[in-house]
Amino acid sequence: MSLLSFNQPLARFTQWVNGSRQNSAADCDVMYDRTLLWFTFGLAIVGFIMVTSASMPIAQRYTDDPFFFAKRDAVYIGLAFIVALVAIRIPLSLWQKYSPVILMIAILMLLVVLVVGSSVKGASRWIDLGLLRIQPAELSKLALFFYLASYLVRKVDEVRNNFWGFCKPMGVMVVLAVLLLAQPDLGTVIVLFVTTLGVLFLAGAKLWQFLAIIGSGVFAVVLLIIAEPYRLRRVTSFWDPWADPFGAGYQLTQSLMAFGRGELWGQGLGNSVQKLEYLPEAHTDFIFAIIGEELGYLGVVLVLLMVFFVAFRAMQIGRRALEANQRFAGFLACEIGLWFSFQSLVNVGASAGILPTKGLTLPLISYGGSSLLVMSVALVLLLRIDYETRLVNCQAHVRGSR
Repeated sequence: MSLLSFNQPLARFTQWVNGSRQNSAADCDVMYDRTLLWFTFGLAIVGFIMVTSASMPIAQRYTDDPFFFAKRDAVYIGLAFIVALVAIRIPLSLWQKYSPVILMIAILMLLVVLVVGSSVKGASRWIDLGLLRIQPAELSKLALFFYLASYLVRKVDEVRNNFWGFCKPMGVMVVLAVLLLAQPDLGTVIVLFVTTLGVLFLAGAKLWQFLAIIGSGVFAVVLLIIAEPYRLRRVTSFWDPWADPFGAGYQLTQSLMAFGRGELWGQGLGNSVQKLEYLPEAHTDFIFAIIGEELGYLGVVLVLLMVFFVAFRAMQIGRRALEANQRFAGFLACEIGLWFSFQSLVNVGASAGILPTKGLTLPLISYGGSSLLVMSVALVLLLRIDYETRLVNCQAHVRGSR
């Protein structure tokens, strides 16, 4: 298939990202995206510092070691670095070839966690391996995106011109959604749904198909919220958390107080009051509120800018890969960019009271081994995609100069 056949998704993509394509000579000078790499390291460093600060009170209470979660987070970061070094050496062609196998492994793990998974606060989401707990829901995100990118390489015309071609990848997503809802994990389902729709839109699917699927999705989410009392309480409490500040709205009111105390400059690193067991999940789901309290408005803006630029670079890398006719790489980069940005949006929005609480981590910052490992692999894949795209452009430049 020629590059011209991708004019439609590229035209839509330009509306998202208006970055200029690097010339081939520049591609030959540096074979990796230094900006993406430094922002990734920056977010990981901020995450480690804030996890250490936010987790000390609860770690002291439960383990008598204030640095318990900090030590574990350091281990996860080291393990993520090792896994990333391995992943970056794997050609994208292998990920594409074995994407169905990876998807089947993810589905199998989601089935296993329902049988032997360890339960925390009523949710069975983890497989306990002793020293390490694996959360298959995190693996399922990357597995679906591998399969979806591979499917679009083979069936992009069918997705654009045939409704059933559009529905097939949505059907795979629904299978994962059913298994995730059995845990239950509605937050991950929403991330998969939005990211899948986003990349299908970039691939050139028709607008009326989106309206039908979005309408069905919204209807299904409303039913799921109504079916579970705790989900309904989350939605109603987010509308007016101060109506029940010591009940359903407790978590959000404590988060908003953390932002209020931070003001412009913050209370200073380590000086948060809300982390003293007033704000539940201070080092995981609501770590952004602690950032706001300790680092203030300026710290919040800095973290958001770093998140934005990582997502922005991901979309730029995807655009350049599609222009170079690297279709699997291009669609995968777009999926990672959409996933990273939307999950960050949901976490930040929940902390600020803009969205209902969904239990999603802030990528690279919140405490969580599985999330850190999977997201590290995803961002390393962006570096690999960028490398292979630059290599293609460099080779074309060398041939053209002869």
